[in-house]
Amino acid sequence: MKLDLKLYRGYVNDQELVVFGHLFKSWAPDKYRLDRKGIKHAFSILHMFRIKPLENVEIRLKFRDLNITTKTQEDGFFQFTIPYNEDLKSGWHEYTVICELHDFGIIEKGELLKPYKSKFGIISDIDDTFLISHSNSVFKKLYVMLSKNVNKRKIFNDVVRHYQALSIAGQDSKEASNSFFYVSSSEWNLYEFIEEFARIHELPKAVIKLKKIKTGIRDFFSSGRGSHDHKFDKISDIISFYPKLQYVLLGDDSQHDPFLYEKVIKMYPKSIGAVYIRQTNRTKKEEVKIVLKNMQDMGVETCYFQNSDKAIAHSKKVEII
Repeated sequence: MKLDLKLYRGYVNDQELVVFGHLFKSWAPDKYRLDRKGIKHAFSILHMFRIKPLENVEIRLKFRDLNITTKTQEDGFFQFTIPYNEDLKSGWHEYTVICELHDFGIIEKGELLKPYKSKFGIISDIDDTFLISHSNSVFKKLYVMLSKNVNKRKIFNDVVRHYQALSIAGQDSKEASNSFFYVSSSEWNLYEFIEEFARIHELPKAVIKLKKIKTGIRDFFSSGRGSHDHKFDKISDIISFYPKLQYVLLGDDSQHDPFLYEKVIKMYPKSIGAVYIRQTNRTKKEEVKIVLKNMQDMGVETCYFQNSDKAIAHSKKVEII
């Protein structure tokens, strides 16, 4: 029997700790290489969706003095949301998750973030916000996913410079940085790909929150599609978890980001400082311009841009960076 654990970056504040992951009776999606070429790469991507979650299996978290158990949900997902008020310095900290099933046992280590003191946090979409994904065309998006490995996928010009500037804005030491969260409608199957892509391009290290995991190849062909309501829920969770921060939201106009961010602003009128929307077509969308104007009327700075140098100039103008 195979047994595999996949852990994701967690986070903690002064009252609570959140850690989450998946348990599988197959290899986890991260066990398939991301740098293969040609047909081997395509098979690696497809295998990431041929996974078998394990339901209702006991999982144990160990972190400092914590030693707590829970059980997996029907899709193999588990989450520990634990009261935690111990003194913890800012930065990334290691945690351990253990699973023992029949004669098998597995131990994995993950990381969780205690944010540095800062004025704001950054919540960014992924596809067509910094990773060129062609979300406007289903067939082109799938073709690119299957034909180009993580080293061949492209990033928008100057987006790294913008994100790195947002990361260090207002910090006075080399160790400290502002907290980043990447929230996407891509599924948990693609977590390792996103994490590796961000590392290759030196994007800020982030907590990554994705959509419910898919468990079959047929599901691959609908990857990233369907309802985006989960993104609102995940963004709400972040803002509620760190309510004293002002947030910068970054997205694009290929799907629902502008309308989603408008809803977030209406729900949290004091929490959003600026919204950046990347233009993915040759012309700007009228409905997006209307939504951004409404955000401005609610006191939020907005920038509708095609190239990140314009976004950088705007961030400097409004003194975010």
